[in-house]
Amino acid sequence: MLEGFKDFILRGNVIELAVAVVIGSAFQKVVDTVVTNLVTPVVNAAGNPQTSGLGIPLRPDMPKATFLDFSAIINALIVFVLTAAVVYFVFVLPMNKLAERRKEGVEPEPEKPSEEILLLQEIRDLLRTERGNRL
Repeated sequence: MLEGFKDFILRGNVIELAVAVVIGSAFQKVVDTVVTNLVTPVVNAAGNPQTSGLGIPLRPDMPKATFLDFSAIINALIVFVLTAAVVYFVFVLPMNKLAERRKEGVEPEPEKPSEEILLLQEIRDLLRTERGNRL
């Protein structure tokens, strides 16, 4: 299963890419909010209390302007991996399984026709029978 995820990340299939862009952009905000509010405080707790998180100030006299913020990079990577994983496991993997079934000729049974459809088919069959008897 993880091998398929690796192939998805490294391969450029147009349909999968389109699905990833649409769903990923919608889901990215949710993941970003979760990571920002849950993961960022934990990562920043590992940093220096005098700075604003996990990182290094390049100039002590300007700590905010020259701060290399490693927690922001870690958060962006987590958002990317989580978004890609959700898109893959929720949309791409089931679509690939369906394509495999179609190749094998094993498809799920179609739904049973409704009562209206069955009645219309019966009427059609009766009309065909009547026409056949007249000719």
